[in-house]
Formats: sequence, C-alpha cells, structure tokens
Amino acid sequence: MSLIGSIANLQNPLLSQLNAPTRTDAPTGPVKLPGMGLPTSESTTVQPGGFGKVFEQLVSAVDAKDTEARSLTRDVLLGKTDQVHQSVIAMQEASVAFQLMVEVRNKVVESYQELMRMPV
Repeated sequence: MSLIGSIANLQNPLLSQLNAPTRTDAPTGPVKLPGMGLPTSESTTVQPGGFGKVFEQLVSAVDAKDTEARSLTRDVLLGKTDQVHQSVIAMQEASVAFQLMVEVRNKVVESYQELMRMPV
C-alpha cells in the first residue's frame, strides 16, 4: 500500500462517533477524548524507538517507491512493457513521497533548533 494511501486510510475515532446513530441512553457526563486531558503515568512513558522508528519506516517506504518507479522505467526503456503511463505515475508518486519525507525532516530540524533556542 502506498504511503499516501495509508495516511489517507487512517481512521479517526471522533469521526466514527459522529457517524454513529444517536442513542437516547448515552451518558450525559463529560466526554473523554483520546489524547486530551492531564498526562498520566502511562502516557508519559517513552516507547523505545518512538519517532526514530516511524521515520525509519517512512524512509523505507520512500525507498520502496523509488525502487518500484526505477524498475517500471527500466522496463519501459528496455521495451519489456508499453505501460508508459504506469511508469510516469510511479515516478510522480516516488517524487511526492520524497518531498513529503524531506518536509518532515525539515520540520523536525526546525523544531529541534527552536527547542535549543529556548532559555533554560
């Protein structure tokens, strides 16, 4: 599945609640939204690999897109296939995925620099 497709297919729990039929026996107390509220001990624990692992998966997905695009382009150039449109689409998908990865990296670097400028 493509990186952009997997991002688009993420499910939001709030959207599913909005689309659910309304019930008359629903609780009337405060609604607990995921990720909202005061931090608890379980929400402050750091998972090993965290962002680094996510970024590594992003780089791997971008590399796979690039490899696929190069393979399709090579097949077209060698005359193994006549699906030029598939090759062009794959090249554009790889290009967009790479641009997304670069922008994520730029935002991470910018955020790190901003944190370093904060007085202690």
